[in-house]
Amino acid sequence: MTPFHLAIPVRDLSGARAFYGELLGCAEGRSSEAWVDFNFFGHQLVCHVAESAAREVASNPVDGHDVPVPHFGMVLEMADWEALAKRLKAGGVCFVIEPHVRFANQPGEQATMFLLDPSGNALEFKAFKDIAGQLFAT
Repeated sequence: MTPFHLAIPVRDLSGARAFYGELLGCAEGRSSEAWVDFNFFGHQLVCHVAESAAREVASNPVDGHDVPVPHFGMVLEMADWEALAKRLKAGGVCFVIEPHVRFANQPGEQATMFLLDPSGNALEFKAFKDIAGQLFAT
């Protein structure tokens, strides 16, 4: 796996640290007064303070839900996804789309959930019973 790098705008670093570091369990890397790196499931996520971090999120209908656009996230192993969903529920997260299975009994069947970070960035976490066979199934 080749790690990717993603930079996102956030309103403040304390909120980013609480969400990505404490709630999601992402280890913190380098930082300054204006940005902080996180190990986002093996990838580099850089949260940059931006006064205009709030932005309008559009949506597209997918399997009966309004999926926020833009969004980013991770494909996890099913056990990791289930543990994360449990931790997020216990943490009182308000989901945009509650954890559920979409495309049931179809190609690409997946467990998925959507939420917003404190700055309004939309995230999706998903998992497949068989990642190799379902991730890009048509």
